[in-house]
Amino acid sequence: MIKHHIPDDLLMRYAAGTLPEAFDLIIAAHISMCDECRASAESLDAIGGNLIDSCGTQAMSDDSFTRTLDLIGSDASIPPRRNSDPSLPVPLADYVGGSLASVKWRPVGMGVKQAILPTGPEATARLLFIPAGTAVPDHGHSGTELTLVLQGAFEDATARFEKGDVETADADLEHTPIADISEDCICLAVTDAPLRFKGWLPRLAQPFLKI
Repeated sequence: MIKHHIPDDLLMRYAAGTLPEAFDLIIAAHISMCDECRASAESLDAIGGNLIDSCGTQAMSDDSFTRTLDLIGSDASIPPRRNSDPSLPVPLADYVGGSLASVKWRPVGMGVKQAILPTGPEATARLLFIPAGTAVPDHGHSGTELTLVLQGAFEDATARFEKGDVETADADLEHTPIADISEDCICLAVTDAPLRFKGWLPRLAQPFLKI
């Protein structure tokens, strides 16, 4: 049962289309797993649709439809949909090559691995593999971080987060997430600013790991 959800203000920005791609990705992945947030997102979409219907009309150029089709046809950056791993949320599958087995992990220390996903420059999305019982170095946040659990669980001083749960962290939170001892933890984490590590070794490695 999912207990930790996307904050309402981020759901509103998701519905309005004003978030960076990385945040769109993690929210889409969460609402594909969470009935409660999916219902909220659909309600916000309905409100937006009603607002558009109530707006006045605006004249368009004669070639606007053709130019729109050209833009759609020229976007070669969207990969074809692949058969997804049933353990992955569908919105995430294309970003990782269709399955967790396709992920190109890079070690970051203490058995933890990461894979940075191809999203826009405004924010960073990465998959994290945290071995069972392993702690992520103590850190704070310069901006907003959302972490979605895809496998296993982790906990910190605030709560326990299991599959489908999202932890929202901001500049007020400093924590040391620890993966549950019973299973390796895989998460999707999105940040819009660098983390603030307390230890000198993580700080030294930070520029190379792009965390």
